[in-house]
Amino acid sequence: MKSVYQTPAFYAFCFITSLVVSIVGNAFAEDRPNIIWIMADDLGYGDLGCYGQKVIKTPHLDRMAREGMRFTQFYAGATVCAPSRSVLMTGQHHGHTRVRGNAGKANPIAQSLLPEDVTVAKILKNAGYATALTGKWGLGNAGSAEAGLPRKQGFDYFYGYLNQQHAHNHFPDFLWRNEEKVKLPNECVAIGEEGGGYATKAVAFADELIAEEAMKFVYDNRKKPFFLYWSLVIPHANNERTRELKDGAEVPHYGIYNDKDWENPDKGQAAMITMMDAYVGTMLQGIQDLGIAERTLVIFTSDNGPHNESNHNLKRFQPAGPLSGIKRSLTDGGIRVPAIAWWPGTIQPDTVSTHVGYFGDLMATAAELAKIEVPSERDSISLVPTFQGKKEKQASHEFLYWEFHEGGFKQAALYRGRWKGI
Repeated sequence: MKSVYQTPAFYAFCFITSLVVSIVGNAFAEDRPNIIWIMADDLGYGDLGCYGQKVIKTPHLDRMAREGMRFTQFYAGATVCAPSRSVLMTGQHHGHTRVRGNAGKANPIAQSLLPEDVTVAKILKNAGYATALTGKWGLGNAGSAEAGLPRKQGFDYFYGYLNQQHAHNHFPDFLWRNEEKVKLPNECVAIGEEGGGYATKAVAFADELIAEEAMKFVYDNRKKPFFLYWSLVIPHANNERTRELKDGAEVPHYGIYNDKDWENPDKGQAAMITMMDAYVGTMLQGIQDLGIAERTLVIFTSDNGPHNESNHNLKRFQPAGPLSGIKRSLTDGGIRVPAIAWWPGTIQPDTVSTHVGYFGDLMATAAELAKIEVPSERDSISLVPTFQGKKEKQASHEFLYWEFHEGGFKQAALYRGRWKGI
């Protein structure tokens, strides 16, 4: 399989930029910046070197933190995938947002946004931004839940997975491009929802294809404001492969961890995170090569805390760092996530913010950057003052709220960033 560094998309993205930068220059720049939200899947607070990870190598994200701002008290929308993404898209906390839990095929409507929902993508599209989602969606599906499909929720373009079980499969036999299936050369054992299972013939690694699509979108839209939601699938486990083969860390190769004296799930988990790091590094370099870095805000984070679903050894990596709990827990290990903001020329390099923010703040942040009003009934506060180093102007949430529905209803609230009740 070709590396992301060997594909036509990458060459178009990076190597011919020297021909266009002189043309683009500042001629197409405007005062509304591009916005890129990069979200890993099940990456823990302690999984990156800049957050204390000692074993797994993440040089590009560590550099992103040195060149930008690292948040120490940033929270996901929920402790599992679908509601966290719903909070992100709607700018409403877990008690107000549309999708409140991982319903799956048992109740697809309960895990779908509806036509009346206002999303970040919708408001930015209406403001003239080009909008795209590459990767995992999880808030609508073909069939009865089609109202939640990405292009009905404000995205001009979509490439990736619709349902979450399909997204467990890192070598699927198809991905979606808008509303059409794109056949891939992988061959799979089918399990569960459409597209779910695991590969018996693994040729095309989905996250690499998704990274290429993300880079191509940036290149194609370099002359106008754009919003890219790059929703990575790694390092989420292939849960079905774990149940069948006892190893859910599905990767094309183990890379620098190949010769480690570890079990294969440990090698795969580490390899996923280092691959993810390389993809992000390629994107940041491409943005710089295109000459659009100073008008592009990039935020990297994770949808919730780390998982234990691939059969890897949590003690080896300590993925939650100093925090208690993991994914599905309402303690901080399940919901406090790494968050790095990068915006050359605006964000002071190598800064650390203790501001308490969360996924819902993307809505107000995007609205301020796009110079539009925040929709009504949002639980969202703009982070722009923090990015600009104006701490005295940064508003704060009185409280943040989460809930969890698996195995009995649970609730949690963080009051004024200091006291938490579960």
